[in-house]
Amino acid sequence: MNLEQKIKQLPDQSGIYQYFDKNNRLLYVGKAKSLKKRVKSYFSFTPSLMPSLRVDKRVFKMLSESVNMEYIVVESEHDALILENSLIKQLKPKYNILLRDDKTYPYIYIDYSQDFPRLEITRKVIKGDVEYFGPFSIGARDLLETIYEVIPLVQKKSCIKGNKACLFFQINRCLAPCENRVTKEEYALLIKEAKELLNNKSKMIKLLEAKMTTLSSALRFEEAGKIRDKITSIKKSNIATVIDLANDEDLDVFAILNSTSRAVIVRVFTREGKIVSSDYTYIKANEHFNISEAYKRAIINYYDKDIPLSPKAILLANDIEDIEDLKKFVAYKFGKKIDINTPKIGDKKRLIDMALKNAQELLKHDNNNISILKDIQKLCLLDSLPLRIEVFDNSMMMSQATVGAMVVWEERWIKSDYRHYNLNSKDEYAQMREMLTHRAKSFEKSSPPDLWVIDGGKALLSLAKSIINSSGSNVDVIAISKEKIDSKAYRAKGGAKDNIYFNEDILKLSTNDKRLQFLQLLRDESHRFVIDYHRKTKRKEDKEISLLKIKGIGEGKIRKLLNFFGSFENIKKASIKELRSVLNEKDSNSIKSFYKL
Repeated sequence: MNLEQKIKQLPDQSGIYQYFDKNNRLLYVGKAKSLKKRVKSYFSFTPSLMPSLRVDKRVFKMLSESVNMEYIVVESEHDALILENSLIKQLKPKYNILLRDDKTYPYIYIDYSQDFPRLEITRKVIKGDVEYFGPFSIGARDLLETIYEVIPLVQKKSCIKGNKACLFFQINRCLAPCENRVTKEEYALLIKEAKELLNNKSKMIKLLEAKMTTLSSALRFEEAGKIRDKITSIKKSNIATVIDLANDEDLDVFAILNSTSRAVIVRVFTREGKIVSSDYTYIKANEHFNISEAYKRAIINYYDKDIPLSPKAILLANDIEDIEDLKKFVAYKFGKKIDINTPKIGDKKRLIDMALKNAQELLKHDNNNISILKDIQKLCLLDSLPLRIEVFDNSMMMSQATVGAMVVWEERWIKSDYRHYNLNSKDEYAQMREMLTHRAKSFEKSSPPDLWVIDGGKALLSLAKSIINSSGSNVDVIAISKEKIDSKAYRAKGGAKDNIYFNEDILKLSTNDKRLQFLQLLRDESHRFVIDYHRKTKRKEDKEISLLKIKGIGEGKIRKLLNFFGSFENIKKASIKELRSVLNEKDSNSIKSFYKL
C-alpha cells in the first residue's frame, strides 16, 4: 500500500502518525484528534499526491521527504499527546524537537500532621496536611541547612522518638520537645519564623554572614568557608531581577529564544508574587526549528510529572499554535483549569521581557565547540549537528573483570550521565553488542543522543549501526580506532594516526587536525573511565578469588565458573543445579555455603 492509499484509509479517530523517508528513517511523529482530518489537511491529491501549498516551509520539506506513514489509534486526544511525547523521546525523529531535560525540581515542605513538624525536601507529592515551598532550581539543600542552623527546630527525624534530649539540645540547636521542654504553640512560632526566612533570602544571607564573621574571628576558617559556600549557593541565581508582582500570584513562566544552531528555554517560577527560582535548558535548533513545537515539548515535559504546587497561570513569551491542546493537557494533569497565555502589558509582560533578556544573554555565551562540531558533521556526513555525544569502550583481561563504559559529552563532560556495564560476553565484538543493545533498550527512559562514537573499527561500526536501525531511532554513528603497526595499537603521544570510520569510508587525518584531536579526546575519556572501572572490578574479583581459594576451591575451578557464568554476581545467584553443571556436588555445595555466609 503506497502513501496516498494509506492517507485515504486513515480512521476518524484519535491517534499518532509517523512519517518515514526512503531509507525508512523516522522523520516526524504527530498526534491528532482525528487522524483522517489532520493528515489529509497536509496534502493535495490532484493531479497527484504532494504537500499542500498552505503548509509552512518546514512541514513542506518534511512531507516532500516522506514516502511512508504508519499510525496508532488510541482512546483519546490526551492519550495521543502522551504517546506522541514518549515516542519523540525514544526515537528522536528528524523534524521533531527533542527535550532531554526530564528533571524534577526539589520543594521544601512542612507536614503539619506531626506534633513538632520539620522542614524537609521532596521531589514528589506528599500525602497529608502539607505546605510546600518552591520549586527550587538551585540551593534547596543549603536553604534547609541554613534554617536548621539558625532556628532550633527538631534537627533529625529520629530525635522525637528518642524521648531524651541529645547533643543538639546541648549546643542550643534544638529545644528538646522530646522531653516536653517546649509547647506545640511555642514550636509553631519557630515554624513561622522558618517560613519567613524561606521567603526572605536577604535576611537569611545576613544571618549567615554574621555567623561567618564570628567563625572567622575565632580562627575557625574551615567552618567559615562552609558558611561562605552556602551564601554563594543561596545568592546564585540564573535570573537576576528585582521584579515583584503587585499581587500574590503563583506563576510559571516559559521563554524560548533561538539562534541558528541552538535554542534556550528559560523557566521562571514566582510564588506569592516573588520569584523563587529559575532555570534554563539548551536545545538543538536548525532550519527546521519551530517555536510552537518547542513550547509544546517544554510544557508537556515539565507538567507530565507529579508536581506538588500547581501555578495559577502559565505565561509564555510567544503566541503559539494548538494552545488549546496544552490547556486541556494541563487541566487533565492538575484536575482544574489553569490559564496559559502571553501577556502583552503590565507586570507579567515585564516578567516575560526579563526572561527573554536572560535568554539573550545565555545565547551570547554559545558553546565554543559548536564550530568543531559543525566541522565533524561536515566531515563525516552526519544527519544532524552532534551536540550530545555518547562514547563507548570495553575492557577485559583473560576473561576477567569484563566491563564496558559510556561517557557523555554535551558542551562538557556530563559525568552524572556516565555509565558502567558489567558484561558477560567473552569477545570484544559480543561485549560491544551487549553494551550497545542495553543502551538502545533504555532510549525510552533516557533519550538517545545525536551521535555514538565507538572505540573500534569497521566491524564495530556496522554492529552499532544495525543496533540503532533496530531501535528505530535517529542516531549517527562513527568509529575511531588506533593505528596498528605489526598488529599492535600505536598510541605514541603526539603521533596517534587514528582511523575514523563512517558509512563505508575510512578517514586518515593528520595528527594536528583539530577534528581528529576532538574525537581522540572523546575516545580517550571513555578509555580512561572503563580502565578505571576495570581495575576496581578486577581488584574486587581478585579478592573473591582469594576468599574462594581459602574455602577450598582452586583457581582453575574459579576460572571455569567465571567462563560459564560471566561474573561473581552470577555465580552468587546460581542454583546448586546450575553450579553442578560446572563443578562436582561437593564443590557446588561449598560455593553455595560460601555465599550464604
